[in-house]
Amino acid sequence: MGKIGIGINLEFVRHVDKPFEWGVDKAAELGYEYVEPMVHWGRELLSEAGYFHSVSMLDDPYRVKKACENAGVKLSGLSSHCPLCKPEISTEYLKQGIRFAWECGAPVVNTDEGPKPKWTTEEEDHVLMRYVLKEACAVAEPRGILIGIEPHQQYSKSPKGLDKIYSLVQSPVLGINFDTGNSYLSGEDPIAWLEHVSGRLVHLHAKDISIQQSNTERGKVTGTPVGCACGDGVIDWAKVMLILKEIPRDIVMSVECGTVEQAERSVKYLKELLEKVEG
Repeated sequence: MGKIGIGINLEFVRHVDKPFEWGVDKAAELGYEYVEPMVHWGRELLSEAGYFHSVSMLDDPYRVKKACENAGVKLSGLSSHCPLCKPEISTEYLKQGIRFAWECGAPVVNTDEGPKPKWTTEEEDHVLMRYVLKEACAVAEPRGILIGIEPHQQYSKSPKGLDKIYSLVQSPVLGINFDTGNSYLSGEDPIAWLEHVSGRLVHLHAKDISIQQSNTERGKVTGTPVGCACGDGVIDWAKVMLILKEIPRDIVMSVECGTVEQAERSVKYLKELLEKVEG
């Protein structure tokens, strides 16, 4: 059995107008063992001014590595989301994300198929996605970087749809970054779906969904940027942990919530629950 780690996606500091390093330090202060930074292509004004947590892939990857080492946390992966259905965007973006991950020490890059072009057919979209994933895997394989495909958009909103994307390319580095909240909002059973992909799991987005959001959006959307504090919503985290406990590889539960206060409550809840599950 592998180890279950508790980490956090740096989206939790998006609304406090702070830079990447501040987010890493805050995650460590709250008690997280891992962080999942978001990277972007080119330059972005708010990040350059220190008001946003995303890191440019034109920066030195050692910036990320040093920040984590200084704070005493590890990298669970990189949030490198790009629209796989749009190869003019995603091919070079994802390949650069993989090279960046290898140099900064992140074992996984996470992505999804993204919004599709308005004019393409479903068959065409899967050809486009295969092209991007084939190119990305060719860069990831020699570096040992895993690619986590996330249920988040029009084709990955069901187990069958996610399986189809996953099967487009046969590669040992291709896996699933399962998102508990997105899978629930799409109308599926997240526990049954997690069990279904457990053998291919490389990373997990620990996203809880509030009762209010569930009542208004379930079955009407394919995902959401962040959820509520873990333990405040509809996800059965004990069942999630029991599934993760049986997976041979180490899996990090990367919390996706919207505020520092939610992040603080999430780590406290998940750590206490993990002690009970492992005990």
